[in-house]
Amino acid sequence: MYLALLVFQVLCAILFLVGFLSTVTGIFRINWAFYELIEIAAGLGLIVGAGLGAVMLRATMRQHDRMEGQLRVASGAFMDVLEEHFASWRLTPAERDVALFAIKGMSTAEMAALRGVSEGTIKAQTNAIYRKAGVTGRPQLLSVFIDDLIGDVPLVQSTSPVA
Repeated sequence: MYLALLVFQVLCAILFLVGFLSTVTGIFRINWAFYELIEIAAGLGLIVGAGLGAVMLRATMRQHDRMEGQLRVASGAFMDVLEEHFASWRLTPAERDVALFAIKGMSTAEMAALRGVSEGTIKAQTNAIYRKAGVTGRPQLLSVFIDDLIGDVPLVQSTSPVA
């Protein structure tokens, strides 16, 4: 439907241009009654197009708002997953902060500066976090949360047979 409207609007614009060029150059002689019909049809087409454009804009804005809501829910769900794991691993409040910073991708130096401690303290805390979580490093720590969020969703779907 939208494609038909777009084609109609393009035709209306072409008719406007043809009418204008016939008036200015005199190349095309168009009966004034036919010319008036062309202008009315083109005007109506542009009005309908503007109306449908407004409807589409409103629908897009609603979809945007809905997606933002879903993102907030997903963000909250991720925080719930984090808190569940932090509690089950019995992380201290300091270790929780460091784990969250590590998941956010901060460097050891950045974490130390934010927490006001030495880098050695951060390294000791990250090692304690990895030990309590049963992982060997930051990538595995992050994968624990990603696995919980995506569940059994296949990461790759093969379309070609395996040789």
